[in-house]
Amino acid sequence: MVARCEVCGNEYDRAFQVILDGGRHTFDSFECAAHALAPKCAHCGCRILGHGVEKEGVIYCSASCAKQEGITELRDRV
Repeated sequence: MVARCEVCGNEYDRAFQVILDGGRHTFDSFECAAHALAPKCAHCGCRILGHGVEKEGVIYCSASCAKQEGITELRDRV
């Protein structure tokens, strides 16, 4: 079965689906899945592929970005 990637439109016989928050998404690569689904850092806008840090529902890629937004109590995981 050939499916179409919702990000790039590529039709691919090895496409896969991700179910997130009740929605079903189809992709041809992890790159497209990350582009569509990974959260963005509230400071720098990069896609967060790791744990990130969060305060009051706002996600940052690192404690450094959070600090630049005035949030000083968050720490990166070690």
